[in-house]
Amino acid sequence: MIKTKIEAIMTPAQRQSFVISFTAFLTTLLLLALVSILALIIYRGVAYFWPAPVYSLTFIDEQTEEARSVYAQVFSEYKENNNTVRWVVYSSEQNPHGTQALVDEDRTLTLVESVNSADITLNDGLSVLGVPVQITASGQHVFDESAYGTVTEKVSRLEDSIDDLRTRWLSGIHQKLAELDARGVAADAPAREKLNDAFRQWQSKIIALETERDSYTLHIAMADGSVIAIPVASIQEMIFPGQLGIAGKIGVTLSHIGQFLIQAPKQANTAGGVFPALFGTVLMVFIMTIIVTPFGVLAAVYLNEYAPDNILTATIRISVSNMAGVPSIVYGVFGLGFFVYIVGGNIDSLFFSDTLPSPTMGTPGLFWAALTMAILTLPVVIVATEEGLRRVPRGLRAGSYALGATKAETIMHTVLPMASPGIMTGVILAIARAAGEVAPLMLVGAVKFAPNLPFDGEFPYLHLERQFMHLGVLIYDGAFHSQTDAEGASMMFATCLLLLLVVLILNILAVLLRARLRKRYLAS
Repeated sequence: MIKTKIEAIMTPAQRQSFVISFTAFLTTLLLLALVSILALIIYRGVAYFWPAPVYSLTFIDEQTEEARSVYAQVFSEYKENNNTVRWVVYSSEQNPHGTQALVDEDRTLTLVESVNSADITLNDGLSVLGVPVQITASGQHVFDESAYGTVTEKVSRLEDSIDDLRTRWLSGIHQKLAELDARGVAADAPAREKLNDAFRQWQSKIIALETERDSYTLHIAMADGSVIAIPVASIQEMIFPGQLGIAGKIGVTLSHIGQFLIQAPKQANTAGGVFPALFGTVLMVFIMTIIVTPFGVLAAVYLNEYAPDNILTATIRISVSNMAGVPSIVYGVFGLGFFVYIVGGNIDSLFFSDTLPSPTMGTPGLFWAALTMAILTLPVVIVATEEGLRRVPRGLRAGSYALGATKAETIMHTVLPMASPGIMTGVILAIARAAGEVAPLMLVGAVKFAPNLPFDGEFPYLHLERQFMHLGVLIYDGAFHSQTDAEGASMMFATCLLLLLVVLILNILAVLLRARLRKRYLAS
């Protein structure tokens, strides 16, 4: 009744203006939501790279009810019952690598930035907060940047010498001993004893170099006056956040971004970098694109150009459209059951029977993941390609036929080039969906940690049977650790930001290619 009265009062022009205003309002809300999400990801992600200040914190311990002085970093703070609660990570003599705690404002005695304190990152991803006081080696040295730089150069040269001995001599000896084992050579054979003597000789030199390397230690003072010692060889980076200006912090941030892109994850994917996951994501998407594009285009060409207009064709089109709405986890179960167990198991029985019962292809891996994602994104490519084929004018086909071209030649040289922008649209959508999927990939090959990359210098170089890391899986795993890990939460947001950038870059490349194709064929 009320709606009828309003419609009767409003003129057609007013109703049209109301619809436009309401649509603009909803669009604005959507844009604000998207911008807010992106701003949150950028803010929390950049915090992982920005050098956080080190504070001298004194607070009342809830367990002992005694005052404790520590060096800490504040990762977040919020209000609770008009009381500020801080989520801090601090170093102490009992746990120098960091303890997380929630500290109330009423239990905080002092919180002052410590200019002389350093944030020391170790090779295994852990960090220590403290004031460097001296370096010990053959003698003792008071800490300064020049002395630390000299020591790190010596340690780096020693590590290079150790790696060179292991690579040049020990690896060859191990290989020759393995060959003797394969041939069943006796343990007291002269050839084996000669190799064992050489091994002991080079191993003793390596032990001597390692002893000299480990003699260089950095002594770090805690806030309560205690001192701990850390081998210089275990230190990856040491910065003094309180002594950095804006330019220095930007330089450190850029350095951290570079390390984030080239290093492997550490500490259960809560520290370090994401290079294996980034590499695995791009490689999987690339292989999937190679698989899905020709199959999607051929299927669309058949449906649009060759298939008769009957109930069967209509049923196929409806089925293709419905496939796009199937939950992705269903594709993962299908890929695991059909591709991995059935197809991969039969391949092992035919070609890798000598390695059974240890499977080669009958286990989740990169190829099965790419194939599963190709099946998942196939409907998108088919629908977009078919739409592009429909937009090609019928007159172009008729002109091609009039010049004597066959139907196959017309499709190959006239129709497909004109429809290539539509094909690229489908590929863009497929790339965007495949790069962000998680659930099916966890069933068919993606893991939270893979010891080896799918591509290396060992023949055949591209190992499609290997499991791989994926940015989406890394984010999924990091979301669980971030519930109790402040730094892990920052890494998760940084990985989210990187995944968005990867999808954006892949889409930009595809859009540029689509624009180039459209310009080329529309101009002709």
